[in-house]
Amino acid sequence: MNMFLSAKDIEGCSNRTIKYYKDIILKFIKDVDKPIREITTDDIRLYLSKYKEESNCSSVTMDNIRRIFSSFFSWLEDEDYILKSPVRRIHRVKTAIVVKETLTDENIENLRDECSHVRELAIIELFISTGMRVGELVNLNIDDVNFEDRSCIVLGKGNKQREVYFDARTKIHLQQYLNLRTDEEKALFVSKIKPYHRITISAVESIIRNMGKKLNIKKVHPHKFRRTMATTAIDKGMPIEQVQKLLGHTKIDTTMHYAMVNQSNVKFSHRKYIS
Repeated sequence: MNMFLSAKDIEGCSNRTIKYYKDIILKFIKDVDKPIREITTDDIRLYLSKYKEESNCSSVTMDNIRRIFSSFFSWLEDEDYILKSPVRRIHRVKTAIVVKETLTDENIENLRDECSHVRELAIIELFISTGMRVGELVNLNIDDVNFEDRSCIVLGKGNKQREVYFDARTKIHLQQYLNLRTDEEKALFVSKIKPYHRITISAVESIIRNMGKKLNIKKVHPHKFRRTMATTAIDKGMPIEQVQKLLGHTKIDTTMHYAMVNQSNVKFSHRKYIS
């Protein structure tokens, strides 16, 4: 297990992802209660069926667990710990394609108004403008930001660097926030009270979630800004390949999952090109 998790760490998986892998696999090994080499395809199928029945989880969650098992046993096979992965014959769990909601212009304006400190305003503007992941935001340093070009270098999944861009409004709020800082911390965003440490993912998620609750906006979280940015960019005509580049996706199919095409635009295009 430790060797497998180390391999995932080297591949560039985040600490959160590695912990998720560990928790899922350890629970499976404990429940099946058999030596690794003796685990069969039927054991895994029975476990997945029982897990779904007891937890009443979604098909997406089930397929995530299957993928984790596949990754683990494929690694065991590659490293010659087992002869053949028992997950090979377990097919992908079919999942319904759900159109996920994005933030409306009104939602975004209300969130801006709800900010009690320029730090929160700068965080929201950076999310809206760049579509970066919350993990990428908290890892940003002041030196990563180029105010002249209105850009910054983020470290994405797989430890891949990419350049993202922000608008003039974001630049103003970022500079206002940094001008208020009296600490020597290199992080772009820090805690409000001493000692000023780099802000955490959970802190950012809590800030965004609490603002959403106060405004009665459903399911407000950092990733929703990312989806909103992708959808807005595509609706305004940005080529999907460029949106893919901004979001840091390896496959364009992943970008398409984030981008919900506006139905009114579909109606307009139908009348323009077909009707």
